[in-house]
Amino acid sequence: MTDNTNIHRLTLDDREITLIGTAHLSRESVNLVKDVIEEEHPDTVCIELCDSRYQSITNKNKWQEMDLIKVIREKKAFVLLSNLLLAHFQRKIGENLGIRPGEEMLQAIQSADSVNASVHLADRDIRTTLSRTWRLMGFWSKVKLSAQLLASIGEAGDIKEEDIEQMKKNDILENLLSEIGEKLPEIRTVLIDERDQYLAHKIQTAPGKKIVAVVGAGHVPGIKNYWHRPVDVADLEKIPPKSMLSGMLKWIIPSAIIAFLIAGFFLSGPKVSLDMVKWWVLATAIFGGIGAAIVLAHPFTVISAILASPITTLHPLIAAGWVSGIVEAYLRRPKVRDFEELPTDITTLRGFLKNKITRILLIIAFTNLGSSLGVFVAIPLMVRSFT
Repeated sequence: MTDNTNIHRLTLDDREITLIGTAHLSRESVNLVKDVIEEEHPDTVCIELCDSRYQSITNKNKWQEMDLIKVIREKKAFVLLSNLLLAHFQRKIGENLGIRPGEEMLQAIQSADSVNASVHLADRDIRTTLSRTWRLMGFWSKVKLSAQLLASIGEAGDIKEEDIEQMKKNDILENLLSEIGEKLPEIRTVLIDERDQYLAHKIQTAPGKKIVAVVGAGHVPGIKNYWHRPVDVADLEKIPPKSMLSGMLKWIIPSAIIAFLIAGFFLSGPKVSLDMVKWWVLATAIFGGIGAAIVLAHPFTVISAILASPITTLHPLIAAGWVSGIVEAYLRRPKVRDFEELPTDITTLRGFLKNKITRILLIIAFTNLGSSLGVFVAIPLMVRSFT
């Protein structure tokens, strides 16, 4: 029987659970998963995936089936871009190690099939996890998370296989999780603690008397900690409502700017008010257009960003990037080749700009960023006109 420090034996009533802690980009983990499942011949193999992530690694036609216009209209472009940036990070490490991201989970699925075991998805839906994380984070935590993500992506190519294997040791993982808990407690709670509870419950309720569970090594201590404790799964699946303040700010800021323009008209006359409008239009339009142009948008897309920015920055329910993104998608519709080459193109900056799908997502992000910068430039210019 395989003997390894990453294998943990648990029991529940008359059921036997073998918990395998893996690193998500480790050849050793892939081999370990294969060996354990083939030796144990379990009734069920639990894997640390939700349905959407399961489909993403098993459905090769996933990208071809994506409706990009629908993604933009449903305001999910930023989530998709974030997922692609994370995929870029994992693929860069995988290239160095000669392994595909998620290969240990694919191996678990294949090995389960080879021993006629059922596959049980044990992780919480990624969309629920991300939504809970974002809603519970404060503004500065979001800024710090974004900065850390960008820094990590820049260092992706420097990670060696021995670093990955070292990260599976419990003492290092516990130190890492402790550091996360100190710097970003909201991240620790939602990404780690809550998922530890969720995974423990799902593994416990999986069918069969003999179970093998494949999870990231970082979740092993938490799963063992919650193994004999009650878990409220329904509570873990709830998405907290948006804060009242964030909802109000969407309306307060545009309303304040409009009130400022009206005040300029009545207190200083139409000339001052027109000057204020002029600075608002010029600043937001120019910066919005520059944002789209930086990522090589179609000329008509740049024009749409210029025209939309002064209006959308005053409308809490519309963003200039959504307008420019839809225009770009209609003018340069992604082809089957773009979907097929997406996994490769996301590994380089040139590929991100070349691929029509990722370029549209970048256009949305940079147009929104540009128009937002235009607001900060416009306000002091408007105040100077008023005074």
